[in-house]
Amino acid sequence: MTTFLVVLVIILFGISVWQMNRIFKLAQAKPTIHSEIASDKDNNTNGYLMMGFLAFIYILTILSFWFWGDVLLPESGSEHGAKIDTLMLVTMILIFFVGIITQAVLHYFAFVYRGNKVKRATFYADNDKLEFIWTIIPVITLAGLIIYGLFTWTDIMNVDKDDDPLIVELYAQQFNWKARYGGNDNTLGEANVRLIQGINQLGVDPADPNGQDDKVVTELHLPVGRKVLFKMRSQDVLHSAYMPHFRAQMNCVPGMITQFAFTPTITTEAMRQNDHIVNKVKHINELRSEKSKALTAAGEEALEPYEFDYMLLCNKICGISHYNMQMKIIVESEEDYKAWLAEQPTLGEQLSKENK
Repeated sequence: MTTFLVVLVIILFGISVWQMNRIFKLAQAKPTIHSEIASDKDNNTNGYLMMGFLAFIYILTILSFWFWGDVLLPESGSEHGAKIDTLMLVTMILIFFVGIITQAVLHYFAFVYRGNKVKRATFYADNDKLEFIWTIIPVITLAGLIIYGLFTWTDIMNVDKDDDPLIVELYAQQFNWKARYGGNDNTLGEANVRLIQGINQLGVDPADPNGQDDKVVTELHLPVGRKVLFKMRSQDVLHSAYMPHFRAQMNCVPGMITQFAFTPTITTEAMRQNDHIVNKVKHINELRSEKSKALTAAGEEALEPYEFDYMLLCNKICGISHYNMQMKIIVESEEDYKAWLAEQPTLGEQLSKENK
């Protein structure tokens, strides 16, 4: 190791001497013609390349929207989602407008004021008016966006107790999700990771009477048109409960409870009839069909046709199987939801069976 470090130091010293020699040559009062000094031809070439690159990024942007615009999310399946989409649209319009203008000016200036032996640059020590303009405009724009975003966020996060929201806990662990319903009283029992034992995988306090009728499931069902307040916990590392079709995301932090609320507005069956979803599912199944042919030819099992479902995903890189951390969400009528919930065993019933 010592020999390696000595050799490395010698190499770096040699590079430093070489670079210093180049600097001294360029700093000569009357430099001779040197291949590393840009000529008018080089400057013209680079100027035209800058304009060419400007055209390239504009064309690439247009083609990206043209070919991959269909991978964007469909209309929101939640009540607050429209506000999030509007905020995103306003932000993206501003970003694209500023980006298009600044990129055009940057590349145009690089082209027009490219190096030329007969031209000399004019030096300005400062320009207070110009600096004020390019400082105050971004400040006002960003302040407006931030204030708009804060009002939107506050409006979404404020949960009125009069709404009588359905209380659901989302429990994250490497690498799966579980959901816990509060039973008939819509009240979750106290829980702690230290109480995890046997079938009680969420650590619900068995001494808490509110926890006896809690129901733990691996598939999330939500009634359409009713506000749902999610209480989120993590057993091990930082996770993120991400429900893209509802425009909802919140970190799940070990040792604390975070929350997010929204009202589902479109059932799973209704969203499956959405034109955007229909076309996307059709395209996915075409791809799966082609892959299934190759799998069948290789003697492997073919892929099943894809069907759209709302999904709960983890949006934090939480470990080696992060990509597989997901849970299906079904939005249905209040009657169907109650019928499904009635079929699920309570935690008290499960603990009683375990203790027998």
